[in-house]
Amino acid sequence: MRLLLVEDHAELAEWVAKALRHAGYALDVLDRGDHADHALRSQAYDLVILDLSLPGLDGLEVLRRLRSRQQGAPTPVLVLTARGTTEDRVKGLNLGADDYLPKPFELAELEARIKALLRRSGNLVPLVRIGRLEFDTTTRMVSVEGKPLALTPRELAVLEALLSRVGRPVAREALFEKVFDFDAEARVEAIEIYVSRLRKKLEGSGVAISTLRGLGYLLAEAPAD
Repeated sequence: MRLLLVEDHAELAEWVAKALRHAGYALDVLDRGDHADHALRSQAYDLVILDLSLPGLDGLEVLRRLRSRQQGAPTPVLVLTARGTTEDRVKGLNLGADDYLPKPFELAELEARIKALLRRSGNLVPLVRIGRLEFDTTTRMVSVEGKPLALTPRELAVLEALLSRVGRPVAREALFEKVFDFDAEARVEAIEIYVSRLRKKLEGSGVAISTLRGLGYLLAEAPAD
């Protein structure tokens, strides 16, 4: 899952970013509304966390422009704000905000709201089972026959992206975008390292990752021995 955080309070942004990256999300962080508007024009995100009081362009205008460009399923937007008036909340909801979280807030509540929005948007189902592997999208825990499977945040991000398209190939470039934020000093080829590590950890799970030349990677139930 790749998220965008738009927040001009540096300490708050760093605090949130550290927690979400530790949870396995690829996260881009911007501190200006005009920069966010540009990013949203050029990059697809699974969810946007948007402050309202931003330099360059107000958060509500960023939201208005995003919704005016979108057709079909809109990107979930969670608004963070210190603005507590009913008028501000109503305006944001009318412009297409999916949820509000007033400042200050607890990280646990932020993560819970993110998961709820992703499930509501159809990007997550509560529980994914394939072979002997089980992925709980609420806790983001992976297990094989009930035993926890230890994954690094990026390995988890790779698995999560592949599980969202079980039985269908995911291009290497698309997988890279789900795993690495745009500040990461990594090349697309780096994704091969994480796929290789994940393959080893999935041995005996009844799940296999295949490489399809020219198409990318495909996760599916492994053939019975």
